[in-house]
Amino acid sequence: MRPLVDGVPAFQRIGEAVDAARHSIWLTVAFFASGFRFPNGRGSLFDALDRAVERGLDVRVLFWRINPDSSRYGHTFSGTPEERAMLHDRGSHFRIRWDQAAAAFCQHQKTWVIDAGHPSETAFVGGINLTAAALGSPGHPGGGERHDAYVEVTGPSATDVYHNFVQRWNEASERNKPDGNWACDSGDDLPFPLRPSEQRGPSTLQIQRMLHPGRYTNGHPTPGGTPFDVASGERSILEQYENAIDAARSMIYLENQAIPIPPIADRLHRALGRGVDVVLLVPAIPEDHVRAARRDPQQQALFDGLDALGRHPNFLLAGIAGRDADGGRGVTYVHAKLMLVDDMWATVGSCNLHAESLSGHSEMNVSIWDAAVVRELRCALFAEHLGEDTARLDDRAALRLYQRVAYENRVKGPGRGLEWQGLAFALSTVAYAR
Repeated sequence: MRPLVDGVPAFQRIGEAVDAARHSIWLTVAFFASGFRFPNGRGSLFDALDRAVERGLDVRVLFWRINPDSSRYGHTFSGTPEERAMLHDRGSHFRIRWDQAAAAFCQHQKTWVIDAGHPSETAFVGGINLTAAALGSPGHPGGGERHDAYVEVTGPSATDVYHNFVQRWNEASERNKPDGNWACDSGDDLPFPLRPSEQRGPSTLQIQRMLHPGRYTNGHPTPGGTPFDVASGERSILEQYENAIDAARSMIYLENQAIPIPPIADRLHRALGRGVDVVLLVPAIPEDHVRAARRDPQQQALFDGLDALGRHPNFLLAGIAGRDADGGRGVTYVHAKLMLVDDMWATVGSCNLHAESLSGHSEMNVSIWDAAVVRELRCALFAEHLGEDTARLDDRAALRLYQRVAYENRVKGPGRGLEWQGLAFALSTVAYAR
């Protein structure tokens, strides 16, 4: 597996894989905006997929169609008459199915599967949306607006991503509706993988999901032959977060778009009490609905949990701010969803730590048991955020350096003419979202 930090590196690599594909390209899309472009002149999503069809590849896309009661969400490609007319005018022949989520939830997976079932099979799992704002590199003048992450996966775990796509494609909610397909029909189903891909490296990986109970009913066996009851849903991402936090002995480093729900905050509270150092990187300026939640008495427990974490001296709440085009400091929106534990284990994917992701959204993460890869990822993230190579430091020392630098940058402030080290700065848990 290979970590891919931020939008430009991630989509440079995905673009290379799309261009090199020999058999198929399948992807699941949550949010989409027409301004998205691959780096290095590869053009739009539709440009890349149309070229792949012209090469004779089997190209399929699952787009989330917004549920009627999910109108507050962002840009999607929902198959409106105008969007279908655009596809017609382009002459696009890649296959599309639209898929709603359960109730008011979101189809939040952002996955790619290249050459499913072939020796060149490769998958990508992460949290980066197909929008112009998602691309960029924090800390560079004129750079991106968001910090995010993906991972590239090969071997048996890539087959699990393939299995997930088939499951969702075959049971897409809109497949039997007149406007629920493009360049295919409701009978255009895919066979499940019969066997996992061969091992491709030393890392032990696991694909994890959140699936709403009853949304999918096909209990086809996994590639290893074990049947499972998908009709009852899946909560393996939440279970892994809980188990990993409980197992931590020295450090927990989290990046997330959301502050953690109370059950996760309680586990972090207990880890801090055991002497584990914890850093939580979040958007320094949260979205409006987070500010509204801070004012809502019914959401008080969420922020009480955050305030309780802030009373521990070994806890840091942080944001990042990069250089803007004028040389000042502009807050970078943290959209990543990842956790590193003890320089031994990590999870990266699409799952936020808010109630929606942990109860009803469809999500996918990759968990990684490989000290070398996890340490490499920690060093890459900390080099970006601290402006310093932490390869010489163990996990606890590196996290304490993160804490020190972030507090020093906060004291310096953004407008006092004092030069920061890196991008990270400390936030107040009590003042957050006020």
